[in-house]
Amino acid sequence: MIIRNGQVVLPGREEPEALDIRIRDGKIVELGPGLSGDEEVVEARGMLVLPGGIDPHVHFDDPGFTDREDFAAGSRFAASGGITTVIDMPCTSIPPVTTVANLEEKLKAVEKKAVIDYGFYGGVCCQSMGEGYPDNFLRLAEIVFGFKVYYISVMELFSAINTFQFRLILQRAAELGVTVLLHAEDFSYVSAATEYYLARGDTPVYYYNSRPEMAEILAVRSALELAEEAGADLHLVHLSTGKAARLTAAASATCETCPHLLEFNLDDFIRLGSPLKTPPPVKRAGNREELWDLLASGGIDFVASDHAPCPAEGKNTGSVWTDYAGMPGTGTLLPYVFSEGYLQGRLSLKRLVEVTSENAARRYGLYPDKGAIETGTDGDLVLIDPGQSWKVTGADFLSRGHITPFEGREFKGRVMETIVRGRTVYRAGAGILAEGGYGRFLTRG
Repeated sequence: MIIRNGQVVLPGREEPEALDIRIRDGKIVELGPGLSGDEEVVEARGMLVLPGGIDPHVHFDDPGFTDREDFAAGSRFAASGGITTVIDMPCTSIPPVTTVANLEEKLKAVEKKAVIDYGFYGGVCCQSMGEGYPDNFLRLAEIVFGFKVYYISVMELFSAINTFQFRLILQRAAELGVTVLLHAEDFSYVSAATEYYLARGDTPVYYYNSRPEMAEILAVRSALELAEEAGADLHLVHLSTGKAARLTAAASATCETCPHLLEFNLDDFIRLGSPLKTPPPVKRAGNREELWDLLASGGIDFVASDHAPCPAEGKNTGSVWTDYAGMPGTGTLLPYVFSEGYLQGRLSLKRLVEVTSENAARRYGLYPDKGAIETGTDGDLVLIDPGQSWKVTGADFLSRGHITPFEGREFKGRVMETIVRGRTVYRAGAGILAEGGYGRFLTRG
């Protein structure tokens, strides 16, 4: 394959360069002007050519909760938005990925479905810390990209761990040199506040009041202290407050945020209702502006979607307290950051590539095979036409979930082609061009 006449964004460069790209056997083998040959040619004139997007936080719910999402639909939706690699969370499948046997069962269920490359996190929950825990952790650590834990969870099969258990997990992870990922909301605060506000009403404001800024800040502070003591590698997922992100950066841990946290605030939650409901919820005015500033300056490492859709009835139970908390997001991640970050001048082109691809690849040991355009790397590319605009229509999502708070929004810049290891898996106007099973299972190291 030759990608011809594109404006190619090379590692560390602030400006694109007019280059052709040759891909053979899944790898980039040549970069230069005027490449020729008898390979398939992809015409990229007028387009920016970026490294394929990496979404390191998705819930594809497969197997076990495929009424909400599965790997076939989730990976197709990701590809339609320029994502070429995802890392799936361990908690929203049956069985959860807490042992190698469970991981193998999950892999068997999904390996014939994915059209893009994918990996898994392992998980540790209260149920999995019994007999066999140390050995399970050791064996999983050789395969997964990190271990996800929750300070608070309503999942029946993946309950939260307490701070003492978290300390034990961090110590074990430090011994093995693996990353721990934490959903950081303080259990004591949220539990008591939920009981208090549930008795007072059924509005987005009360749900927000049950999980406000302080619930995240308290959890992040304790987690950072414990990680520092253990010498552990800690990553904070979907941070929603600027203060929590600043604490994380100062402690030399890493963190991510999400498009909906960059775009919306409590006023929007009041207006939109449960299509915007997520844990943690969007916060009061001022946080999203600070999150953008931190993302641009390096205080936040990258953006992830926290993709977690559900059928329409799950978002319309009649109560904000029981409506499903989550939304489809992997297919709008890169388009949103491109439109509202790069084209709006909030992010440089170099920083755009870092927060949508390069930094996640570095964080999880995928770089430079993923996250860069240079000879020897995987031929994972996304071609974006910056001159085209498009309107977000949830009904058109390739995901099994179609309810999005971005409904009706116009984004500038359109994903025209998504290429995974030298094969076009998505093309605008044609749709998905790869069969399920083309996606490759990735492991740590």
